[in-house]
Amino acid sequence: MIHSGAVVGAGLPQFQSLSLQKIQFNFPFFRSDRDKRDFVSAGAAAGVAAAFGAPIGGTLFSLEEGSSFWNQGLTWKVLFCSMSATFTLNFFRSGIQFETWGAFQTPGLLNFGEFRCSDSDKKCHLWTAVDLAFFIIIGVIGGLLGATFNCLNKRLAKYRMRHVHPKPNLARVLESLLVALVTTVVMFTGSMVLGECRKLSLPTPGANDTVVPQVPSSEAVNSSIRTTFCPNETYNDMATLFFNTQESAILQLFHQDGTFSPITLSLFFGLYFLLSCWTYGVSVPSGLFVPSLLCGAAFGRLVANLLKGYIGLDHIYSGTFALIGAAAFLGGVVRMTISLTVILIESTNEITYGLPIMVTLMVAKWTGDFFNKGIYDIHIGLRGVPLLEWETRPEMDKLRASDIMEPNLTYVYPHTRIQSLVSILRTTAHHAFPVVTENRSNEREFMKGNQLISNNIKYKKSNILTRAGEQRKRSQSMKSYPSSELCNMCDENIAAVEPDEKEDLLQQMLERRYTPYPNLYPDQSPSEEWTMEERFRPLTFHGLILRSQLVTLLVREVCYSENQSSASQPRLSHAEMAEDYPRFPDIHELDLTLLNPRMILDVTPYMNPSSFTVSPNSHVSQVFNLFRTMGLRHLPVVNAVGEIVGIITRHNLTNEFLQARLRQHCLTSGL
Repeated sequence: MIHSGAVVGAGLPQFQSLSLQKIQFNFPFFRSDRDKRDFVSAGAAAGVAAAFGAPIGGTLFSLEEGSSFWNQGLTWKVLFCSMSATFTLNFFRSGIQFETWGAFQTPGLLNFGEFRCSDSDKKCHLWTAVDLAFFIIIGVIGGLLGATFNCLNKRLAKYRMRHVHPKPNLARVLESLLVALVTTVVMFTGSMVLGECRKLSLPTPGANDTVVPQVPSSEAVNSSIRTTFCPNETYNDMATLFFNTQESAILQLFHQDGTFSPITLSLFFGLYFLLSCWTYGVSVPSGLFVPSLLCGAAFGRLVANLLKGYIGLDHIYSGTFALIGAAAFLGGVVRMTISLTVILIESTNEITYGLPIMVTLMVAKWTGDFFNKGIYDIHIGLRGVPLLEWETRPEMDKLRASDIMEPNLTYVYPHTRIQSLVSILRTTAHHAFPVVTENRSNEREFMKGNQLISNNIKYKKSNILTRAGEQRKRSQSMKSYPSSELCNMCDENIAAVEPDEKEDLLQQMLERRYTPYPNLYPDQSPSEEWTMEERFRPLTFHGLILRSQLVTLLVREVCYSENQSSASQPRLSHAEMAEDYPRFPDIHELDLTLLNPRMILDVTPYMNPSSFTVSPNSHVSQVFNLFRTMGLRHLPVVNAVGEIVGIITRHNLTNEFLQARLRQHCLTSGL
């Protein structure tokens, strides 16, 4: 349900479909990565809300586990989406399944029912203060079991990535069939050989008892008891757990009036633990929440039986311990606290369970975190997804932005030849490129000989003059002086000299010291033959341009020739630039024969001239908070005079990367 909701959230707002290409909707909204990311977060929350009937829990799940970036405005949108999902499911399920349209008594697909003691048992309580000690112990054991589950599943996932996924898809199908075959054999063999036949005793409802079909009652729970492989008036406790749906088995452990033997619960927990660990990661849409809840419920019910049978604590309620066990095991696997607490409270409709569930989940998380990460974080790491943490550790402030940035930049100029752009795009996989100009000491000589370099230097002059004017205004009020670079640029008045049309410009561009990128051809990397001076020459930063924008401009042949002004270049509107979103053209599918490599592209109308930047001396915590709060993908590192010295992406802010750089920093500094 979480995955399905995220898929719907990612695809539905686009109003486009590869299967239904004839149906076209002119819907220009929500066509950006930020909007798509927000819809995915809302879709995941709606999936949780529909599954458990927990709209608030779904919102907190999306906040805690499903999103890298969050803001206050997104909170109420996601909550409204979760409420709508719960309302829609409740409305149709009440009408279709129970023929009570408008009753709204079935909020979710999984309902844990009502927890209450029998009226005849005066000593029974849902939970007491003494039980908190047992809940803490269950939390510790649940954390250990969850860490074991995650360790085994991680090893299994690595094995699949090495030996199953590289093979044809038939291998994945065969693995799924093998899992289904083994699961079926275990279920039947376990029920037939390991099951225990116990006496069947059905309660008789009183005269004042009313049965509501939407809420699981004792009669509804006992109706799912299985008598397989047992004589009359007895039931098979192992078959009751195996031969029911997972939801029904959970209800049996929560509300069954009869008892399950400790041996049966132990065997069922061990078998289901191994089957769940093996199944999670198979190439089928298998779940994790419900199998973990079922394993934990069996473990909690086992603890309750042991406390009743061997210690003599008759006052405890077995259903409460089953619920706490389910929370402990699931918390030990996924390491969620706030959202899982709210989900379980909303599913049980029992607010008094808030404290024991929260205590159990916190203990389970602390115990599991001592050994490894949660199952979601493990699989995110195995797939190389740079998901950011909520905050950095305090020791990371020993690092600065210059310690974690990528100094080897691949950049473009404001006016760049088509040949250079194609080479950059075909030899790199970067999502965005800085737009820069070089700080040359002999710019006057360059402006006399080449139209391309002349245009770039002109753009640099106008850009710095604009900055100088702003500095002059500030200096009048602050009694300060602009930087030396700005003063020099203000004093200069260099007139651009038009190039001689008879001059061989192609020969000039092929010379090493005059070309923006040395030896740039489609089969070579832009930086493989650079010298140290070329690699780290001063570059004035002007903005960022995306790969998708460059490819779109190339596909639409937006450029101008050498003997023309950049004003003659065609202009594209924002709607035209975003027309192919989210499936922009690929540079490798571009027909290069349709492009003239000597044509020039002016990227300044399409770049982002006001992107966020940081100083090289900024602390990592400041960089991280800016990056995460604003939902950035690229963060240029610019010094005091406007020169770009590096760039930071999500990969540079992951916990593993920061830990590696911190170790390197400690070794070099002798700490």
